Amino acid sequence: MTIEVDVQQATAFSPLPAHGEFTLWVSAALQDKKDAELTVRLVDEEESRELNHRFRGKDMPTNVLSFPAELPPDIDIPLLGDIVICAPLVQQEAATQNKPVKSHWAHLVIHGVLHLLGYDHQQEQEAEVMEAIEVDVLSSLGYANPYD
Repeated sequence: MTIEVDVQQATAFSPLPAHGEFTLWVSAALQDKKDAELTVRLVDEEESRELNHRFRGKDMPTNVLSFPAELPPDIDIPLLGDIVICAPLVQQEAATQNKPVKSHWAHLVIHGVLHLLGYDHQQEQEAEVMEAIEVDVLSSLGYANPYD
């Protein structure tokens, strides 16, 4: 199994998780997927707001955005896509929700990877499936249920 995670740091925000933590969280979310490549881009509120506005029509920063790769059918590489995480929002949300910061980082990375794999939470049934997977993956890593 080859999991390649490119972490792009486009923020001066600190502290940030180590590259190995991102790889661990991505690998856990991928579960039985054999090969995968993706980028995790860490940004500030400004870039998050701009991307959220451009791609979702919401003029505010958001914690995580996922951009699945759209490869032509004749291109056979394990590229999943990109995840963009707003580092300052992770810290703020963890404090507001009284969660450990590292567990919130893990949750958002796993959430973003699941979106790249095609999971969604627009409908209640979809949300239940996606949340159950998140809880299972987080639990396997020793993190509490983020929805409690």
